[in-house]
Amino acid sequence: MMELYLKRQYHPDGTNGEIAHQHHAVCACIELPWRDNRRFISCIPEGRYRLVKRRHPRWGEQLAVAHVPGREGILIHPANDALTQLQGCIAPVTSCTAPGVGSYSRVALERLKDLVYPVLEAGEDVWLVIVEASVVNEA
Repeated sequence: MMELYLKRQYHPDGTNGEIAHQHHAVCACIELPWRDNRRFISCIPEGRYRLVKRRHPRWGEQLAVAHVPGREGILIHPANDALTQLQGCIAPVTSCTAPGVGSYSRVALERLKDLVYPVLEAGEDVWLVIVEASVVNEA
């Protein structure tokens, strides 16, 4: 089993975060601002979510966030501007440049996939624990 932590910082125009594994940063990430978990305009609620691979006929293999309350189709995919390119999904980036804005998303996504896919392919679970940055308590 693998557990990743997404530590969030909330801003009115977007949410910035860092995804870490065993106290080591994997990548930064951007999301929409928190807007009460409303579809298409809000990031997803804090919590513990299973990550799964899914296959899309047009986009190929994707990393999905399973069992998000009140939401479906939440993915981890490339984007550099949360407000114009995301509808509730999480976008890995190499660095955050402003609230909800980052750079080199595809590079960061590949780094994350390189870490997660071998674990999933071995039949093990991968979990994403989303918390506010000030309340992180990694095990």
